[in-house]
Amino acid sequence: MSQEEIIANTKTVVQGLEALKNENCTILSGLLQSLQLVKETSKGTDVNTRLMEEKATIIRKSIESIELGLNEAHVMMALAGHLQSIEAEKQKFRAQVRRLCQENSWLRDELANTQQRLQVSEQTVAQLEEEKRHLEYMNSLKKYDTGEASVSEESYTSKSKTDNEKDPLDLGFPDDDDDDNVHPGGLTSTPPGCQMATGGNPGYEIPARLRTLHNLVIQYASQGRYEVAVPLCKQALEDLEKSSGHDHPDVATMLNILALVYRDQYKYKEAANLLNDALAIREKTLGENHPAVAATLNNLAVLYGKRSRYKEAEPLCKRALEIRERVLGKQHPDVAKQLNNLALLCQNQGKYDEVEKYYMRALEIYESALGPDDPNVAKTKNNLASAYLKQSKYKEAEALYKEILTRVHEREFGNINEENKPIWQLAEEREERKNGTPTISDYGGWYKAVDKWYGCVQLLQLH
Repeated sequence: MSQEEIIANTKTVVQGLEALKNENCTILSGLLQSLQLVKETSKGTDVNTRLMEEKATIIRKSIESIELGLNEAHVMMALAGHLQSIEAEKQKFRAQVRRLCQENSWLRDELANTQQRLQVSEQTVAQLEEEKRHLEYMNSLKKYDTGEASVSEESYTSKSKTDNEKDPLDLGFPDDDDDDNVHPGGLTSTPPGCQMATGGNPGYEIPARLRTLHNLVIQYASQGRYEVAVPLCKQALEDLEKSSGHDHPDVATMLNILALVYRDQYKYKEAANLLNDALAIREKTLGENHPAVAATLNNLAVLYGKRSRYKEAEPLCKRALEIRERVLGKQHPDVAKQLNNLALLCQNQGKYDEVEKYYMRALEIYESALGPDDPNVAKTKNNLASAYLKQSKYKEAEALYKEILTRVHEREFGNINEENKPIWQLAEEREERKNGTPTISDYGGWYKAVDKWYGCVQLLQLH
């Protein structure tokens, strides 16, 4: 039985007891009046009087019992009311506990969100401080932006590669960084004729701050710190796009620098996408015959060559050659360098007739423009000799190698005579006397020559 049912039944009993009490009180009152009349008249017998008194006593006891029951019922009802109030307070407290738990959970969530926002804010502050330092650095570079001669990014150099990465006869497509007019920072100055083009924006010059940034990127890349070089390029690219828009020559320059960093990391797909983007921007803003367009075409051809996509690289290299011939003239050293690249592409495709033609023309340009002792002459002869070896033209290759070694020997040791022979001649004489016993002087001359020629041999192995 529930509490509500007990209270309802108790109220019913109280009502019944009160009715019974009233009825007994009425009976007792009538009985007492009758007893009083009997005593006054003295007509009643003693038996009747006693009987009436006994009945009155019984009724009084019944009334007392009823009153006792009523009191107990009232106590029960009061207790039930008290219990109800306690239960109400209990429910109230439970509601307050639930509300406090909800508030506590909300406060915890709010605290977690606040901590997260604080962490994000700290990261943002750190990023802003880094951007501030970068902007201060870039601002400090503006003082060097004095409109000096523009540069070609195709001379990007990765100094982290060791000298023995390539086999002496490996004809793999090289980096376009074989210029001898490389500054200490790794940039190659573009000759004055390269600053002008027949169309587009002929007066464009790459800002000095980008050249300085390029030097800094090269320094990081040469140390293998690509985690610094790549974000630096990306931040500079983002700043340039915000200040100048995407279709700007400076943005193309920055894309080209970042692409060459990716190329050095062997991320050829990303590098190709950036170079294609840079090519589109330069063609749009500078014109299709600008030297910067030729530089990007050449870098893209180099990239395709590294991925053995020679058929795609060859037309790009030829177009770069046409631009340089048109802008610089057909006897310019940059044209010879482009001819070297084109020859290597054709050599990897087995087009040896074209290979010899391109190398011979490049050799002619270098000798006439830079002189027979220029290192590019020796490099081109070495490349041509390698092509001869590929075709099993050993006599022609041998003659070129001897020319190279003889020329360098004369430059280092003076005129050739019986006491001053080049290394190849010493080697041939040793072969002729191989059945005899070499003298100490033979060994001394050989190792002396090898010691002097070591740097030259290493240089030739790389090209």
